[in-house]
Amino acid sequence: MIKVGVLGATGYAGIETVRLLAGHKEAEIVRIVSHSYEGTKISDLYPNLKGICDIECTGLDVDDIAENCDVVFTALPHGASKEVIPALYNKGLYVIDLSGDFRYDDPAVYEKWYGQPHSDPELLEKAVYGLCELYRDKIKGARLIGNPGCYTTCSIMGLYPIVNSGYADNHSIIIDAKSGVTGAGRGLNLPNMFCECTETMKAYKIATHRHTSEIEQELSHAAGEDIILSFTPHLAPMKRGIFATCYINLKEEKSAEELVELYRNFYKDEKFVRVYDAGTLPELKHINGSNYVGIGIAVDKRLKRAIIISCIDNLVKGAAGQAVQNMNIMFGFPEDTGLDLVPNYL
Repeated sequence: MIKVGVLGATGYAGIETVRLLAGHKEAEIVRIVSHSYEGTKISDLYPNLKGICDIECTGLDVDDIAENCDVVFTALPHGASKEVIPALYNKGLYVIDLSGDFRYDDPAVYEKWYGQPHSDPELLEKAVYGLCELYRDKIKGARLIGNPGCYTTCSIMGLYPIVNSGYADNHSIIIDAKSGVTGAGRGLNLPNMFCECTETMKAYKIATHRHTSEIEQELSHAAGEDIILSFTPHLAPMKRGIFATCYINLKEEKSAEELVELYRNFYKDEKFVRVYDAGTLPELKHINGSNYVGIGIAVDKRLKRAIIISCIDNLVKGAAGQAVQNMNIMFGFPEDTGLDLVPNYL
């Protein structure tokens, strides 16, 4: 049984991490850290946890965490993680970071998109990008994981096989993606309040969203060349889910059936990836509440263009579920431990 701490546990990604870990047979939550709610039981803040996880939130004490934990999940705001994680890492802890602070190969890219210098570029070099289906072997030997973002996981999983295949023009990529409101976090922000979000839809951060750089980084690895793409996120009137429609021009004629075969071969050993038959497409209610990725493929023969639909639950595969999957790989547990979840159809 490994001992686990969760920092920033009272945000949406943090509490989803707590919920999943509470049902994990190989992990015991021993520390829940929250600056805002120090001294309050987590089950008083989230009553769904009553009788399941009644741990009292504490303030951040690195020595105490190092003494009592084997692994720490950091669900802190971007920028805050990189100030805390070096001390945890230097104490010998395994760290899985749900922020964007340790996802990048190049600190200059981080600085460009996050507007601040990286305070520990040497540690950034040691971090492994935690997209489990692509970097499993590296994750096994890592002590610091940069857990991918939600839009990025959805988009990269949807596009990686075709970008890697050589079948397509990798400089023609357009991603049109929708997110549930939980993707914006739990803070009181007027544009994300119920009356501002319900019965409407809005695009935001067009051509400037930080996840663009993360998607480009990973698809560049797939292509073996630098990739620049167009990414437009939208806020949709729903609690959970990321739904990405990805467009890429084909170099040669390919049928949907041929591309489905490509994807099934690429993901053939991946429990959490569902590649749909040609002529069928995934929906959010097929995967929400689970760690699954749903991928469907169509071909517009008139334009010689592939259209890939990819969807995930932003709080599970897009955050906490992938973080737990990373922990399972790091500690040698079956990857679905604590994640054998049936999606919520309703």
